[in-house]
Amino acid sequence: MRKKPLTIFSDGTLTRRENTLYFESAKGRKPLAIEGIYDIYIYGHVNITSQALHYIAQKGILIHFFNHYGYYDGTFYPRETLLSGDLIIRQAEHYLNKEKRLFLAKSFVTGGTKNMERNLKNWGIKAKLSDYLDELNDARKITEIMNVEARIRQEYYAKWDENLPEEFKIVKRTRRPPKNEMNALISFLNSRLYATIITEIYNTQLAPTISYLHEPSERRFSLSLDLSEIFKPIIADRVANRLVKKGSLKKEHFREDLNGVLLTEEGMKIVTKAYNEELQKSVKHPKIGSNVTRQRLIRLEAYKLIKHLVGVEEYKPLVAWF
Repeated sequence: MRKKPLTIFSDGTLTRRENTLYFESAKGRKPLAIEGIYDIYIYGHVNITSQALHYIAQKGILIHFFNHYGYYDGTFYPRETLLSGDLIIRQAEHYLNKEKRLFLAKSFVTGGTKNMERNLKNWGIKAKLSDYLDELNDARKITEIMNVEARIRQEYYAKWDENLPEEFKIVKRTRRPPKNEMNALISFLNSRLYATIITEIYNTQLAPTISYLHEPSERRFSLSLDLSEIFKPIIADRVANRLVKKGSLKKEHFREDLNGVLLTEEGMKIVTKAYNEELQKSVKHPKIGSNVTRQRLIRLEAYKLIKHLVGVEEYKPLVAWF
């Protein structure tokens, strides 16, 4: 049985009876095949019994929580079974060593920039985002790298806007709350991708709180933010672009709230379905020689980072060939 993500939008309770997980809601009690669950995404008001939580933890399943507005709140992170003290030391060493940290931070931005440029090319838009890379290479501080990355992304959004329907222009990137429909869509997808990457990191020996481009801090898995620089363009942005251009999302799939604009529940379901389908799309990997899914590419990127940290092979960010 191929494992799939479980997304819960309804209010209810997750319970366990013997070796079966159930979701109980106003619609009744539904059994869930736990062996087929990869990870869980909760958007509704859901109670979880201690028996259910123990069972979910035993299976190594992460639960990602999102609030009423679709913003990521946090993750139930089961006890790690793949811990490596040596790797944690190597991760910390690469953070504390300025040159090693700069190399990785620049690599994440470089990969993201080339993937954004690939998107624009695929969408028939001329742009040379890679012109910023010389400036990026000269940066000597993380703040300088972040500044270059912000300007790259600003130009990317401006170019992307040229190709978007009039009612779905980005105009200016806004968050918490997003000020228009396209900003709401991008934020929702980025939040979902962040959680997806947390799951992939959990299934490796990497410590999710030691990062290089983004500052490690309390209450967040900052390594997921680093890797998301590479995958936001080729997963989240592509889903957003396709949904609005094909007309799968319409104005009625959004609502005004929090002095901004957010997806309705129906809108979130449409986006989530498209996102999950995107993750399962496969492409032939030039190095492996076999087909891999988009989701598998995330795990492979984490493995590449591990090889770099332990000195086996220098890290080169994924640059989309598809």
